[in-house]
Amino acid sequence: MSKAKNSESKTSMTKRQMIKERRRQQQRRQRLSLIAIVAAVALGIAALLIVPGILEASKPVGEFVRITPTTWPMVKGSALGDPNAPVKIEVWEDFQCPACQTYTREIEPLVIQEYIPTGQVYYIFRQFPFLDDNAATKESDQAANASMCAAEQERFWDYHNILFANWNGENLGAFSNRRLVAFAESLELDMPKFNACFKENRYKAEIAKDLSDGRQAGVQGTPSIFLNGELLTPGRVPQMGDIKRAVEAALAGSGN
Repeated sequence: MSKAKNSESKTSMTKRQMIKERRRQQQRRQRLSLIAIVAAVALGIAALLIVPGILEASKPVGEFVRITPTTWPMVKGSALGDPNAPVKIEVWEDFQCPACQTYTREIEPLVIQEYIPTGQVYYIFRQFPFLDDNAATKESDQAANASMCAAEQERFWDYHNILFANWNGENLGAFSNRRLVAFAESLELDMPKFNACFKENRYKAEIAKDLSDGRQAGVQGTPSIFLNGELLTPGRVPQMGDIKRAVEAALAGSGN
């Protein structure tokens, strides 16, 4: 009887050991499956982050319009003129805005030529990048970023002009990162400084503040032109005649 009991006990232990071993193997397979799933998710996330950058880096810059740099009156960053001038004009723009391109080509040069050298107007560009809010690419934001890096070298206005000279539609690749860098190179900026600034997105906070200030001031579209804090011609882009009348009225009111 003793031998039979010992044999049964050994058999029972062997079965328990087999069950435990099967459980250990099952748990091991489950752990390996979990690790594989986590690794696959991590690789997927990495691909989403890395592949767009690789695709962006592989895109050709292509041909673009080059401009001749000019001499700007009393330039300071993204502003022109005397900060103590009796009239302050602030222009909120998105570099992808077609109406902003028209304003830049047809009206802005007249305002600058007539009022900045005389010390009558302090003219300020404000960033309002909003046309890429629902786009996968952030061309408005990156164009603003690049323009502020050019402003760091007192070349904002040349960079501003080359951006508008190369606009060809919203979120179509005209302001890809590689092209934005190529624009800076064509203007012969200090490229190590520009690249460091651009990659760092150094002026993100300042651009965000312009955007926030514009919304608080009532900007609903671009370009929006304010003269001494008042929005000119709400609902439409002011023409040179509108600006001229408003400037002259402000100068008369200030005794100038």
